[in-house]
Amino acid sequence: MSDQLMIYCDEERCIKCYACQVACKQWHGIKAGGVSRRNVIEHTSGKFPNVTRVFQSLSCQHCEKPACASVCPAGAITKRPEDGIVVVDQDKCIGCRYCFFACPFGVPSYDEDGMSKCDMCLSLGTGEDGRPEPHCVATCPTRALYFGTESEIKEIIQEKEALRLDGRVKARETMSGF
Repeated sequence: MSDQLMIYCDEERCIKCYACQVACKQWHGIKAGGVSRRNVIEHTSGKFPNVTRVFQSLSCQHCEKPACASVCPAGAITKRPEDGIVVVDQDKCIGCRYCFFACPFGVPSYDEDGMSKCDMCLSLGTGEDGRPEPHCVATCPTRALYFGTESEIKEIIQEKEALRLDGRVKARETMSGF
């Protein structure tokens, strides 16, 4: 398999504006109140008055070994070997919801047409580089979503972590007078 394509959400940038979720519904022609291929969720921690809220835009994780595909009795869910995108063949889906219960992220969503989930906008075509063009990523006003291969995303995360650690080191140096 070639390098896995993925979408990464930088929780420090997500502001829970729902632009990614709305863009997904708009571009895929999903009716109001219908399925949701992307959801913005909130994680809270701490005790009042010291509460922390973090937001995350979540969709299918396109797992290395998708549990949803392994339990599908109709064989409607497959992982593409060329890019790792997990796709659903709507003509085969019987709407049994086994995939929903198997998915550790609770991603599959259902309507009268069967199961629906993120396909990284593959169903809308590909860009000049042959990759899908996820509209959630293009729409995000704070640039909290990143799209690329696993190695590209790892590089972004490593750079972000290095900057965070560098900031922490500089803050300590300033505080201690070094």
